[in-house]
Amino acid sequence: MIALAALDIAGTTVAEDNQVYRVLAEVVAGHGTPVDDAGIRRWMGADKREALAALTGDPGAADRLHERFVARLRAAYAEHPPRPVPGVTEALATLREHGVRVVLTTGFDRQITDPLLAAVGWTVGDQLDAVVCAADVGGGRPQPLMIHRAMKLAGVTDPGRVLAAGDTVLDIQAGHAARAGHVVGVLSGAQTRDELAAGHPTHIVEHAGLLPELLGLR
Repeated sequence: MIALAALDIAGTTVAEDNQVYRVLAEVVAGHGTPVDDAGIRRWMGADKREALAALTGDPGAADRLHERFVARLRAAYAEHPPRPVPGVTEALATLREHGVRVVLTTGFDRQITDPLLAAVGWTVGDQLDAVVCAADVGGGRPQPLMIHRAMKLAGVTDPGRVLAAGDTVLDIQAGHAARAGHVVGVLSGAQTRDELAAGHPTHIVEHAGLLPELLGLR
């Protein structure tokens, strides 16, 4: 039985119309190092400082560019507020009712994550058991560090009892690196079925609202 669901945020549990990657591309282009869509797609799901450093080829500017990214993304979210992926709020409740801990993981830092979750009305202790940001653990996907922290916070020691889900290949790679029992790609976000399939997930579903059904919980 699955004891922990470690779920990505943007594109997986929260719909934000891929604004994060539009803003990321704008910040990279503003630095004088424009990148095409394929270049951006390779960094979908990654820690945003790591992505900015790699996409610009300027690690020394990563902190400054990240500040610009945060400011622009928060402005974009204020104009076009994010919302829960349909069915996901109910799915989180169902998972928790059946004893599955729900921990969100994200390449965002707290400057974006906290207001993003406040906008959709989710809090730790109500809809969630914990939230882990890449900055909390010293590295983002495809490393399994965020899933490992989620396991520690949830008191789960057997990775076979973990379901890891996300909308990018990096999410899937992190799930496999953590040896999660279920590694699920979702089609509600950034990448296509073919792109997700390249990471060899154990399952692909249309959206995270279907996770309880996948686990036979309803």
